[in-house]
Parts: sequence; C-alpha cells; structure tokens
Amino acid sequence: MRYLKGTLSIVVFFLTLAVGYAQSSAELRKQREQLNKEIERLNLSLKTTSSDRNLSLKQVNALNTQLRLRERKIGTITSEIRLISNQIASHNKTIQSLRAQLEKLRKDYENMIMFAFRNRNAHNKMMFIFASKDFNQAFKRVKYLQQFNESRKQRAKEIEDTQQEIALKVAQLEASKKEQATLLADQEGERKTIAQEQGAQSKVLQALTQQEKGFQQEIRKKQQEDERLARAIRTAIQREIEEQRRLEEEARKAALAVEAERTGKTVAEVEAEKPAVRKSDTEVLANTPAAAKLSADFAGNRGRLPWPVQQGTITQRFGRHTIGRNVTVENTGITIRTNNNAQVQAIFDGTIIQVANMAGSYAVIIQHGKYFTVYTKLGNPTVKRGQTVQRGQVLGTALVDPQDGTSEVHFEIWEGAASINPEPWLAQ
Repeated sequence: MRYLKGTLSIVVFFLTLAVGYAQSSAELRKQREQLNKEIERLNLSLKTTSSDRNLSLKQVNALNTQLRLRERKIGTITSEIRLISNQIASHNKTIQSLRAQLEKLRKDYENMIMFAFRNRNAHNKMMFIFASKDFNQAFKRVKYLQQFNESRKQRAKEIEDTQQEIALKVAQLEASKKEQATLLADQEGERKTIAQEQGAQSKVLQALTQQEKGFQQEIRKKQQEDERLARAIRTAIQREIEEQRRLEEEARKAALAVEAERTGKTVAEVEAEKPAVRKSDTEVLANTPAAAKLSADFAGNRGRLPWPVQQGTITQRFGRHTIGRNVTVENTGITIRTNNNAQVQAIFDGTIIQVANMAGSYAVIIQHGKYFTVYTKLGNPTVKRGQTVQRGQVLGTALVDPQDGTSEVHFEIWEGAASINPEPWLAQ
C-alpha cells in the first residue's frame, strides 16, 4: 500500500505542475497569436501604400511598431521555451521517480512469486496452518495467506499502472521536445525577419533624411491639427468646469441666504463667517454624489477598461517621440491602427459634452465625472452633445484616410484639464 501511495503522490504532483503549465502555456500561446494578428494587420496596411508615394508619419509609425511587435513576439516565444524546458525537466524527473518505484515493485513482486512457488500446493499451505501453536495463530495464518494473495494481485496491478504511466510521460516528453524545437525554429525565423526589417527601416530613415523638409511640413500640419483638437478639448472641459462652479456658487449663495434668515444676520455677515473655499478643477467636477461615484467607478476600472475598437494596434504611444534626427512629435494620447470603418465604442458610461468637426473628421468627448475620454478621426458620428451613453455604445466609425486607404483612431484620457497616458487604463 505504501508503494501505491508513493506512486499516487508522484502522479498528483505531476498533474499539479501540468495544470499550471497548461494555463501559462495557453496564455503565452494566446499572446503569440495576438501578436501574429497585429503584425499581419500592419503588413496588410503597409502594402496598401504605394512605393512611389512620399514617406508619411503613418508609414514610419507602422514600421517602428512592426519591429516592436516582433521583438515582443520573440520575448513571448522565449518565455514559452523556458516554460517547456521546465516541463521537460519535470517530465524527466517524474519518469526517473516512476522507474525507481517500478524497480521496487518488481523486486517485491519477485519475492512474492518465490514465496508462492515454494508454497505452491495445498499440502504446504495446510501444513503451514496446522503447524500453528493454537487456534488464534492458525486463524492469523489463514488471514495472512489471504492477504498475501490479494497483495500479490495488487502489486501486479501497480506494476502495470506504473508502466502505463511511464509510457504516457515518455510520450508527453517527446511531444514537449517537438514543441520546443518548433518554437526555436519560429524564434530564429523572427530574428531573421527583424534583421531584414531593420535593414528596411534603415532605408526608410535615409529616405526620411532626404525628404525631411516635406516630412516636417506634414508634422507641422499634424501639430496644428493636434493643437486645434487640444483647444477644443480644453474649451469643452473648461465649459463643464465653469458650469459646475456656477451651480456650486448658486447653491452656496442660496445656503447663505437661508442661514441669514435663520440667524437674523445679513448675507454679508454670514459669508464673512463662512468664506468660500476655492476648489480645484477635479474637485469641482466630482462635487456631486453622482459625479463622485462615476469618477470613483472609472478610476476603479483602471487597467480593465475596454479598447475603443475591437481590433487594433498602437502605432504611436503617449508622450514625446523623435523620428529620424530632427523630427519630434508630441502625442497627448495613443494612435490605434484598426480595420477600415471599424466601430468606435465608448469605454465607460458617461455624457457626451462635445461632437466636433475637425476638418472632415469628428471628435467625440465624453465626461465620466472628473475624467474625460476623447475619440478622434471618426466618420459618421452616431451620438450628439448632451446624450448619455453606456460602456460599449457605438459612437461612430473609424474614418478611412483617402490618401493611403487605412484607418487610425486617436484616443485620449483627461483628468480634469490635464491629459494622461491612456495605455495603462486599457485592458491588456
């Protein structure tokens, strides 16, 4: 029985490791498949741009993002290989333990067979029983012979089960080795592709230097668009702040009048005793219980908020970026390359405070208490100012750029009148 317990403990330990491995392996495989889709999406969008067209910021961002995604894929494959190597080591250790267990079982079974051979006929067994000193000893010897027979059958079954378990682990070991070899080949292929794309990127940067004047004109045009958008966002947010301050001031004056009437003092005297306290913009925006709850709910979903599009790849991150030698861009949000005419959705419950036409494309601004989300480069908006929207509600579609036939959505999050990096807020 102790051997059976030992075998079971080994199997249970191995299965526990296998479950953890399967979960981690599935997660890494899912990440790799997602990266493959993003890389393929960028490949297709880059192919839509003709080679004789002047270099654009979207092309440069797409090439840089493609390299970044391939590097992430190599990192994911490396993690998968490390996981499989640990699994192979675990397989080997389990097989060695099972083989040692099998050897002990075989030796015990061999001793049993020898004993059974020596007492193979009924006469010997009867003599063994009749040689007892008393009835109790005879009874114990009968029970012993019965238990011995059952134990021999159990040992035979344990040997068979252990042999099957070893065969299963050997098969799993071979499968893990094949998977490891496939991943190593995939990793090597990605490294070669990165080397080729780095060469292509180098040519692009050389072309960028030659076209820098025209490229800087494009950047200046983009910066003007960004500044116009930022002004529109700040104006809309400031309008909400001023409206909330106005409502708060009206409520404060009404409270002063009530207090003055109750105490028989003038409003000025009551106000002198309870001077107004200037609140920050974010405090004003979250001043009511409903706004405070909405702000807290939005903040509580940090890292779990859905993307504004179902499928997409970030081609330009938040902050300042230098392209080439002399070209610098500032991004107050993230730019997401997505499918043409993809539906753009609200990432959280809120109220539309602005739907603005920005030179042919639309920008939608939603308030969530003291937070604001901004969705730009939209065509055909389906919402209007003052409308209440729910998480996942469609706001419009991603506009298709007539110059290169691709779609990008620009997304921002503001806390009060300050833009913040939206990437950590979205589900990964």
